Amino acid sequence: MDLSHWVSSIVAFVRAGYPTGMPVTGHVPLAALSRRRVSNDEITTITRELIMRRCPPISTADVGVAITHVTNDMPSQDDIDRVQRRLQAIGCARG
Repeated sequence: MDLSHWVSSIVAFVRAGYPTGMPVTGHVPLAALSRRRVSNDEITTITRELIMRRCPPISTADVGVAITHVTNDMPSQDDIDRVQRRLQAIGCARG
């Protein structure tokens, strides 16, 4: 399956579930429902704060709590993994 067919299939799926009577362009309500992803700048901030406040190695639980403090939302496993990879690169994480 080529990329254009794959994208078209996803768009068709989203449009099939889109509420009747809503404009066909501008899927802002749908975007509002998507999960927030921690930005690269936030990962840098979280990593810096963890290093300053915790003695290495820094656990996954520590990372999850730090993400929650920054985002005011439950961290996704993907965000925890991204911070853990950054910490591992500088030698401050378990694993």
